[in-house]
Amino acid sequence: MESLTRREFVGAAGAATLATARSYGQVAGAGERLRIGILGCGGMATEHMKSLVKMRQADNLEIVAVCDIFDKRTAAAAQLTGGRPYKDYRQVLALKEVDYVLIATPEHWHYRMAMDAAAAGKHIYCEKPMTRTSQQSKALVARVKATGVKMQVGVQGMSDDSYETAHRYVQQGALGKVVVAEIDYSRNLEDDIWMYDIDPDARPGVNLDWKARLGSAPKRPWDPQRYFRWRRYWDYSGGIATDLFIHRVTRVIKALGLTFPERATGAGGKWFFKTAEVPDTFNVMLDYPDGPTVLLVSSLANDTAVEHVLRGHKATLRFTRTGFVIEPQKLFANEVKLVEHKKTGAENVELHHRNLQRAIRHGEPLKCDCMLGWYGVVACEMGVLAFRRQQYVRWDANGQRIVRA
Repeated sequence: MESLTRREFVGAAGAATLATARSYGQVAGAGERLRIGILGCGGMATEHMKSLVKMRQADNLEIVAVCDIFDKRTAAAAQLTGGRPYKDYRQVLALKEVDYVLIATPEHWHYRMAMDAAAAGKHIYCEKPMTRTSQQSKALVARVKATGVKMQVGVQGMSDDSYETAHRYVQQGALGKVVVAEIDYSRNLEDDIWMYDIDPDARPGVNLDWKARLGSAPKRPWDPQRYFRWRRYWDYSGGIATDLFIHRVTRVIKALGLTFPERATGAGGKWFFKTAEVPDTFNVMLDYPDGPTVLLVSSLANDTAVEHVLRGHKATLRFTRTGFVIEPQKLFANEVKLVEHKKTGAENVELHHRNLQRAIRHGEPLKCDCMLGWYGVVACEMGVLAFRRQQYVRWDANGQRIVRA
């Protein structure tokens, strides 16, 4: 794991006044145009850019800059959006006209880019996970709060109102004491896991900066597998945990009002697909203080779904494609009423960006702010560490760090 120096934790306060003045000074009025910089122009970023281009007129947006270390991707993004192309993300952060940035890079770059964006007074939309480690999240949360920028984490499912609505029922005691939550994210793949296309035009030292791409990751010679199929490697990804579970555990955290787990264990392996470093089957069990236990289930070799449920002593809440249903336990059939919630919103990039834009313009609460992002990172990192160490890990609440059990 990447360790943090003292420098990562200091300096934000000194820059806070300037950064805050920049960020609010750029958005003088609630109806003024928001100007966006794109950091990373790969597959997921392209989906974001398509949505932002579609929103451009109705939401008064402009993509002014696009940046990637692979020239071909930058050129395609510039053609799609009309944004000026850049090779170094710091050049984008230096542009006074940029109000917020989209960070859609491999996971190991999220922390550094978000820290620098906050210091520059730019609002942030950062794809999930917010950072790779809990300690990085801790430092980033401190900087976001010190600078006053708005930060939306790209768990787009939080723009579905089911989870905040479920939380209200949980708070009201509709389920009784919740003891277990179960949720999954599985797929069935034919060839192998995360086998994205390899572009033969990529030439390091000619049109691609491999050294810049590695960043804080271990230094390795050019490998197109590691560049295009980076989710298969521990250097850049937590595999199932940080690509899939982060979407699911954040739902549970939101619905139950959870923060940091007390302890965790992880299990699984390369049971079918053998060539990646990360497992194709992965399961995490998280115990939260005074409950509940949260079970995260996934396989990339079988996509039979597991019901997404919150199990309470009095009732069970079951999430569905249209919202959720609360059904009483037999013991409490006369006390608990059947509830059916029809959701508004959706797991949607456009809605998630619009929420950030309204937060910048009007102060609307964020659907997935940096604190919720931190809670999700801790849950996923604890599961990965427990799996890789083959032992329980626990959360040291006083030190706010993950330690051996």
